[in-house]
Amino acid sequence: MQPSVDEDRILIVGLGLIGGSLAAVLRSAGFGTAQEGAAGFRGAAGGSGPAKEIVACDPNPDEIARGIEMGLIDGGDTRLEAVIDGATLVVLAVPVLAMESVMTALAGVIHRAAPGVVITDVGSTKAAIRDVARRAFGRVPPHLVLGHPIAGSEKSGVAAANPALYANHKVILTPEPDTDPVALARVRALWAACGAEVLEMDVVRHDQVLARTSHLPHLLAFSLVDTLARQDERLEIFRYAAGGFRDFTRIAGSDPVMWRDIFIANRDAVLASLDDFEAGVGRLRRAVERGDGDAMLAIFDRASHARLYFESLLNQTSYQAEYQMQQHGKLRYRVTPGGGVTGRIRVPGDKSISHRSIMLGALAEGVTEVKGFLEGEDSLATLQAFREMGVAIEGPHQGRVTVHGVGMHGLKAPSGPLYVGNAGTAMRLFAGLLAGQAFDTELTGDASLTKRPMGRVADPLRLMGAEIDTAEGGRPPLRIHGRRALTGITYDMPMASAQVKSCLLLAGLYAEGETRVREPAPTRDHTERMLAGFGYEVHREGDTCWLSGGGKLTAAPIDVPSDISSATFFLVAAAITPGSDLVLEHVGINPTRIGVINILTLMGADLRLTNEHEVGGEPVADLHIRYAPLKGIDIPVEQVPLAIDEFPALFIAAANAEGVTRLRGAEELRVKESDRLQAMADGLTTLGVEHTLLPDGIDIVGGSPEGANSSSPNYGGGRIDSLGDHRIAMSFAIAALRAGGEIVIDDCANVATSFPGFIDLARKVGLTLDEERVEEGA
Repeated sequence: MQPSVDEDRILIVGLGLIGGSLAAVLRSAGFGTAQEGAAGFRGAAGGSGPAKEIVACDPNPDEIARGIEMGLIDGGDTRLEAVIDGATLVVLAVPVLAMESVMTALAGVIHRAAPGVVITDVGSTKAAIRDVARRAFGRVPPHLVLGHPIAGSEKSGVAAANPALYANHKVILTPEPDTDPVALARVRALWAACGAEVLEMDVVRHDQVLARTSHLPHLLAFSLVDTLARQDERLEIFRYAAGGFRDFTRIAGSDPVMWRDIFIANRDAVLASLDDFEAGVGRLRRAVERGDGDAMLAIFDRASHARLYFESLLNQTSYQAEYQMQQHGKLRYRVTPGGGVTGRIRVPGDKSISHRSIMLGALAEGVTEVKGFLEGEDSLATLQAFREMGVAIEGPHQGRVTVHGVGMHGLKAPSGPLYVGNAGTAMRLFAGLLAGQAFDTELTGDASLTKRPMGRVADPLRLMGAEIDTAEGGRPPLRIHGRRALTGITYDMPMASAQVKSCLLLAGLYAEGETRVREPAPTRDHTERMLAGFGYEVHREGDTCWLSGGGKLTAAPIDVPSDISSATFFLVAAAITPGSDLVLEHVGINPTRIGVINILTLMGADLRLTNEHEVGGEPVADLHIRYAPLKGIDIPVEQVPLAIDEFPALFIAAANAEGVTRLRGAEELRVKESDRLQAMADGLTTLGVEHTLLPDGIDIVGGSPEGANSSSPNYGGGRIDSLGDHRIAMSFAIAALRAGGEIVIDDCANVATSFPGFIDLARKVGLTLDEERVEEGA
C-alpha cells in the first residue's frame, strides 16, 4: 500500500538536486494539480479538497523557471514571503551554511503558513542546524523535524532531479524529546512515499556516525585527488589508475561548496574521525616500516571482513549489527507436506567448538589451524570480535581458519562495543575471558540476545572480583571493566550450564589460585577438552572441574566435527518418515552431547554409529538412521542437559511417536532464543497435536501409525511463528514430512546463525521447502 502524504501545499526551499528530486518523486507518484487524486496522496482533511501544490523558493530565478518547465513545481519565487502563504509542509533543502539566513527569514513569516505547518530539512549535519533553529525561533519548535536523506549525486541543480534518488535509501530523522508526534509522523510519511527507509537517531549520534561514514570518506577522496593532481606525473598517474582508484575517488566529484559547508558545520565530529583515521594510518605505516606481516594481516583481514558485513547490511541479509538501526525484511519458509529422507550428507561444523577454537587460538602462542569451522553468523561474529581486538585471522575459506595467536595478554582494546549477533554462547564465554583483560569492553548483540539473562555469568564473575554492569534484569549489553584483579573461587552452579562453566574457567585463566566449578548434572565439556588440547592443565573429579590461573596456551590444530545439534533435524526427519535411509557423516559424539542419540534410541529409532574415531580430542562418528516406528517415552531426567538444544526437534519426533512422551526438568528451555517450551507448544497446537504444557516440561500425545510403513499424516498443517528462533523454524520444517497440509513458518532469517545451508541440505535429502522474502508488516 502506497503511504499517503496528507499535505495541501508543500514548499521546498532550495530547488537543487535534493529539493528538485523530492519534487520529482512526489510529482511522479501523482502529487499535485497535474494529477489530482492520484493514489497515495490526499488532502489534509481527507477525500477531495483544495488543489495540491508543490511550490519552491530559490535565490536563482532560472532554477525556478526550469523547475516549472520540467513540471516539478507549480510555481515559485526568489522571496520566501511570496510563497509561504498556506504552506502545510516546508522542506529546507539549502546548504548548511545558508540555513541561518533561511531559518531567520522563515521565523519572520511562518505565521502566514497554514495552521499546524510542519518544517523539516535535509542537512547532513544536525547539531549545527539545531543551533540555528534555536537562534532563529528562540527554541527548537515542536513542529520542526530535523532530517537527513542519505542520498545524492555528483550532479547538482534542479536539472539533475531524479525521481528515484531516494528509493531504497535511508532517511534519518533526529527528533527532539518534545517534537510533536503528529509532525514526526507527517515527515515520516513524506519520505516513505519517496520509497525511502525512515530511521530515527539522536542528533549527536547522527553527527558522529555521518562524520565517519560519509564526511571522512569525502574528505579523504578530495585530499587524495588533490595530492595527486598537484604532482608533476599527474597525467601518467591518472592515465594508468585502476578501477579501485576510480571507485574510491568518485565522490571527489561532488559539489565542493556543499562539502566545504559540511566540514565547517560538523567540524568537531569530522576532526575526531580524522584523528582516529590518522592513528590507524600511523599503525599501518609502522607495520610496513617494520615489515610486520602479522600486524598488516590483522588490519587487512579485519577490514576485509568488516566490509563483507557492511555489504550484508547493504543487501539486507540476515546478519544484524549493533549499528543497524532497524530490522529489514524477514524470511518465511513454506514447506509442502510429505517427502522422503535418503542419502549421505555432512552438516556444518559444531558451533560450540567453532566459537572456542577462535577464542583459545587467539589467546594461544603460535598459529592455530582450524578445519571445519562453522561459517554461520554467530561464529563469524566471534571471529570478527577477535579481529577487532587486534588478532590476525585468515579466512574463513571453505571452513579453514588460521588464527595468529597473541598470547594470554596480547589482546587490545576494541574501538567500540563487541557485537556477537545472536550468540548466547559467545556473550557468556566472552564475559569470562574479558573480565581478566587490561581494558574495558562492552558486549552487545541482536534484539533476541538482548532479552536473554546474563546474571548467571555476571554474578559469579563478580564473586571473583570482576566489575560488570548489565541492563535491567541482568540482560545485555554487558559492560566489563578491565584492570580488576581476579581471585579463583569454588562455585556450585545452581543449574547445569556449559556456558556458565566455560565462562568461569576462562576467567580462571586470569585469576590467582584455583577456580573450581561444580555442576549439578553433566554438561558439554568442549572447553575442558580444548584447553587440554592447547596444553593447559584442567582437572576433573566427579562433578567438579578446576584449573589454576597464570598458565599459557600453545597453538594446536583443530578439526571441528559436524554439529550434532544441526544433525538432529535430519536424524528426526529420517526417524519419522517411512522409507528413510540416511547417513550423517563426521558428527561429533562427545559424551556430553549425545542426549539426542540416547533419547531417539529409547524411542525405538533404528540408529547406528559407524566409523567411530577421535579428532583433536573430540570423538566423531557417522550416524546411520533408517525409519522405524517410534514410541512415546518418559525422557530420563539425566538426559535433559545432554540434549537441551535438541528438544525442539525431539518434540516433532514425539508428535510422530505412538503414545505419550513426557519431559520434565527442562525449565532451561524457557530462556533460550525464545521460550522454546511455549513456542513449540503453540506450534503443536496449530498442527493439532495434543499436548500439556508444564512449567519445566511438556507431555506430547503422538500419532498412532497404522503400520510400520504407514505414510498417512499424523497432524495437520498451518502457519507457525518461529519468534526468530532458528531451532523452532527448522523443527517445524521437518514436521511437514508427516503433515496433512502445508506448513508456513514465519521469521526464519536466524536459521543462518546456526545452520548455513540448511535449505539446500533439506532439499537434497527429500524435503520440498521454499523460502520467501517478506517485507515488514506483510
